[in-house]
Amino acid sequence: MAGRFAPRPTRTTVRGGHVAVPADASGGVPRQAVAPGRTRTWTPPWPVDLGLVLGPLRRGPGDPTFRATPDGAVWRTSRTPAGAGTLRVSARGGVVRGEAWGPGSEWLLEQLPEMLGAADDPDAFEPRHRLVAVARHRRPGLRLTRTGLVLESLIPSVLEQKVTTDEAYRAWRLLVRKFGEPAPGPAPERISVMPEPRTWALIPSWEWHRAGVDNKRASTILRAVRVAGQLEEAVGMEPGAAQARLELVSGIGPWTSAETVQRSHGAADSVTVGDLHLPGIVGYALAGDRDADDSVMLSLLEPYAGQRHRAARLILLSGRAPARRVPRMPRGDIGRL
Repeated sequence: MAGRFAPRPTRTTVRGGHVAVPADASGGVPRQAVAPGRTRTWTPPWPVDLGLVLGPLRRGPGDPTFRATPDGAVWRTSRTPAGAGTLRVSARGGVVRGEAWGPGSEWLLEQLPEMLGAADDPDAFEPRHRLVAVARHRRPGLRLTRTGLVLESLIPSVLEQKVTTDEAYRAWRLLVRKFGEPAPGPAPERISVMPEPRTWALIPSWEWHRAGVDNKRASTILRAVRVAGQLEEAVGMEPGAAQARLELVSGIGPWTSAETVQRSHGAADSVTVGDLHLPGIVGYALAGDRDADDSVMLSLLEPYAGQRHRAARLILLSGRAPARRVPRMPRGDIGRL
């Protein structure tokens, strides 16, 4: 029966990087004419699942830099080396169409294949557990994105340190909407481009506070944007070397660097350590051990050496997770203090 029915989304599968991209409801009717931008069509030799590939780039349902629209398209904004840009990606009949606006449009379209997994090699992965094999069979469109941009994944990852995802998503949403810039082109309403490094550096301390970001995380971001150029250069490095460079910035550890290079580099082996929930999910899925720690998780993932992040994503996408037995982590809001 595997693959006959689409798996229902759960808290775990959403965390695995699944975004529900609506099927094209336009009935083949052309979209309303919009301001012309640059376009590119590309026909990948594999099935494309925009929600699976691009899902890890969305930071919550209200992410101001990401939107899935009813016409089956995904909109993203990025601050590229050439400047701000808006990208609309759609897939129909095996053909991917990219449309881009703004100074960064050409860069985004050039990066489009890698963003959709062209640099990934899923054939190098060999399932060692039935659960992983079934999850892979049900998700034939799973490929690891490679954005080629470090800061746009690093900053929201820092915001996610030691807080609930709701708190982190809220902080990202408030800061980008207030200090970012309007998206170029005919982007959906309330879509913005993240601030440039200098703007991040000039955000007043009380605005971090109002967004619920404590001084430790804010200071880490400020240190990172001061060396933004050197951090972006890490895109040309191997994932391990890139992580080492990121971790030279005080406040960036293995958890944050792994979460970053998984997106910026498409790093198939950069498994997230230091996570509150992931070891228990992996331990429960592969060995029935809901109390597994990082060492146990890494031991269980050892057969997937070189592909451990992909294995962990498939486990999350399988939806198999231990039942919650403790209250949720309390949500705080230092902005109320």
